[in-house]
Amino acid sequence: MKITLRMISSVAMLYMLPALSFAQAPTLGTAADFVLFTTNGSVSNSGISNFTGNIGTNNGSSTAFGNVNGNMNDQDLVSAQCAADLLIAYNQLDAAIPTFFSSVLLGNGDTLIEGVYFIAGAATLNLTLTLDALGDPNAVFIFQIDAPLSTTANSKVRLINGAKACNVFWKVEGLVSMASGTSMCGTIIANNAAINMNTGDTLEGRALTTAGAITVDGSFAYTPIGCGSPVLTGPPAPTLGGAACYALFSGNGSVTNAGISTITGDVGTNVGLTTGYNSLDVTGMIHPIPDGSTGACASDLLVAYNYLNTLPYDIELLYPAQFGSNLSLTPHTYYMNGATTFTDTLFLDAQGNTNGVFVIRIDGALTTSTYAKVILLNAAQENNVYWLVNGAIEINGYSEFKGSIICGNGAIDLKSGTVLEGRALTTDGAVSTSAVSTTASDIPGNCATLSVNDAMQAGNVSVYPNPFNTQIHVQTESQLKNAGVYIYNYLGELILEKNISNQLITIDASGLTTGIYFYKIIAAGKLIQCGKIVSEK
Repeated sequence: MKITLRMISSVAMLYMLPALSFAQAPTLGTAADFVLFTTNGSVSNSGISNFTGNIGTNNGSSTAFGNVNGNMNDQDLVSAQCAADLLIAYNQLDAAIPTFFSSVLLGNGDTLIEGVYFIAGAATLNLTLTLDALGDPNAVFIFQIDAPLSTTANSKVRLINGAKACNVFWKVEGLVSMASGTSMCGTIIANNAAINMNTGDTLEGRALTTAGAITVDGSFAYTPIGCGSPVLTGPPAPTLGGAACYALFSGNGSVTNAGISTITGDVGTNVGLTTGYNSLDVTGMIHPIPDGSTGACASDLLVAYNYLNTLPYDIELLYPAQFGSNLSLTPHTYYMNGATTFTDTLFLDAQGNTNGVFVIRIDGALTTSTYAKVILLNAAQENNVYWLVNGAIEINGYSEFKGSIICGNGAIDLKSGTVLEGRALTTDGAVSTSAVSTTASDIPGNCATLSVNDAMQAGNVSVYPNPFNTQIHVQTESQLKNAGVYIYNYLGELILEKNISNQLITIDASGLTTGIYFYKIIAAGKLIQCGKIVSEK
């Protein structure tokens, strides 16, 4: 009865003085970088779990973790510092003065406002607990539980009106046990007790203990952003130079297509032949044999490759055979030392930073499952994603891939139904496509290549007859401004050009010998149409 009366009194005082802040966040120090940590005990995983943040122990080992978006720190200088910082944070939470004295039953549809909540006995989270910041993004919620904490299956902590997971803290004097399907928010600090997470559990926060084992099974947990956490930008992006004009390219090898493939960007090779691509399906230049453009691309591609291949990495993903599987990555440089199998889905989360760069370096071959997907989240951009692969690449059927693939000395095979938003470039090896769609969305203006939408807005242009003899006619649907037609020989050399001053112009082609030529129609610095024409004398 005393506890109930004190809680009612505290709530009444809170609403009388709504401007007061009743809780202060602890200082986490380096513990803020960890998603799972124990000062003394083991940290173990079973099943396919996904974590963003460091994982470690200062006295024990971390075992059976797959691809963690963070570093593993067991019994090293980093774990020692985390242990010291965790103890400071625990003591600060333990010393916080309660503003509310709560029931051991949490949730059941209740809504709580900011404050320090003291719970004297073993607490249980059931159904939904809503934390309401009342529009204050700095509102802090602290739960001091003087006994164990458990959750029921599919229970949930919900944040509204500006509440942030980085401002929610759970200090627990005993075992923390989360039943399957729990959706938890906040930093959990257990004192001298274990933490258990089960299948389907989600934690936006941290699970830390001063002493005790941590076990997880098929769980998903990630450190919260905000509250002074660093904005992740990733590494500086490579300079692609002339390679930026290409959607598909090999520095040394054939580039071939089977079926109907739609391509935005140039297609070519600097040693070998480019075959099987229909100019009607390519918004860009097809380079059937090496020319000046392919030479520049090969040179610039090598520069970009060398930069990415020597770029220091932030995080090593330790299990390349388990790559994907709903793993979520943030802007960093990642490294995998071995052949990599990409299964199911990979999420790239820019955390709201449109300039966040992702570099994924693989020292070995890359193979995807069918229907593999790369999904961009929270302002992540395809043109900020780079894959550096030192080995052969096979993107299997109906995969949805994003980013510029730069392969070092390996073949690239894009199987039927693949959708690539980016580029597939190799320094040395064949490139093969089969009924795919490839779109390089960030082609520089000096490539004079339009996106598909821009080309459609420009309208159709007729270039006829084809084959031609002594004259070529160019007819446009509407009058183009600052437009011209440019004709190239088989080597990619510009041999003829003429301004498009009217909707119908005639070009004297009597000086052209029998053979295959290519044309570009450019208006206001942008490519309107390109294709192949044949001279028959």
